[in-house]
Amino acid sequence: MDRVRDQFGRPLGSLRLSVTDRCNLRCQYCMPEADYDWLPKAEILTYEEMTTLAAAFAKVGVTKLRLTGGEPLLRRDLSTLVAMLSGLGCFEDIALTTNGVLLAEQIDDLLAAGLGRITISLDTLRADRYERMTGSDRLSAALDGIESAVATGAGGLKINMVVVGGMNDDELADMVRFGQRIGAEVRFIEYMDVGGATRWSDDAVVPKKRMLASLATDFGTIAEVSSDPHAPADRFALPDGTTFGVISSTTAPFCGNCDRSRITADGHWYTCLYARSGMDLKTMLRDGVSADELTATIRDRWSRRIDRGAEERLTLGQRGTFVPVSELRLDPRLEMHTRGG
Repeated sequence: MDRVRDQFGRPLGSLRLSVTDRCNLRCQYCMPEADYDWLPKAEILTYEEMTTLAAAFAKVGVTKLRLTGGEPLLRRDLSTLVAMLSGLGCFEDIALTTNGVLLAEQIDDLLAAGLGRITISLDTLRADRYERMTGSDRLSAALDGIESAVATGAGGLKINMVVVGGMNDDELADMVRFGQRIGAEVRFIEYMDVGGATRWSDDAVVPKKRMLASLATDFGTIAEVSSDPHAPADRFALPDGTTFGVISSTTAPFCGNCDRSRITADGHWYTCLYARSGMDLKTMLRDGVSADELTATIRDRWSRRIDRGAEERLTLGQRGTFVPVSELRLDPRLEMHTRGG
């Protein structure tokens, strides 16, 4: 395979494909506003179009594919898309990121269709906090979804927890113990100032260093372990061998090794989570572009990539919200829930 590389030598290895911009939760760090402007339904990619795009990206080096949203399980018959993508036979890994609320009723079909791994976003184990952080009282449904994934023997299960100072940063040890009980690796994520985080403030960021110190107090000496250099998380081990990850995109960005890009549900391709604009691949598809032309376009765009968005944000020092609400209203694709985290 002739893997394309950008201007910094970074390969295009991972693709995040958003299947919907809709979500059934209203997490404070992602969708905190009262209402949103949704992408027009007619503009949303069909499963056939998504499969065509995935195949084109595979030709230039993508081996890892992750389905995201919004909440991807809101998309009807998602297992059909998984089967279509799996049927291409060109991906080492097809994964899903979900809040878990609808997972219990869909897990069997998804795994049968070829889904490889599941990551579940869960920021608290406390019902009152869950309702405050997500605007929903469906913690029990999310936990049922997790338990159903465990019961089916789904491999590579991960729990993602966005750590927000003064809100859930006292639950790190509890989440690790929860992960130990269900056999999932927990990943703690620093609160990021991306599009949907309209109430972001530097004071609410809990840095990796502080997370590790807190966990060491509860569990003892923590050791760093090797991990995929292109993976977003730094991985660590507790004295008993339990592993967990920390994604420190805010205080210690991994731009230098970033091999991922994102496609919105309406077919706009973003080569960085912080990018202000993307490339409209949907119009190319609907205008009848050939597979070779599509692949050539992707190759050319990535080869010119110079994105280092998180590192550039870090150099600002004192920084505020990345995109104001007024600007988000004008372009829904700037939202975190539209382009997939």
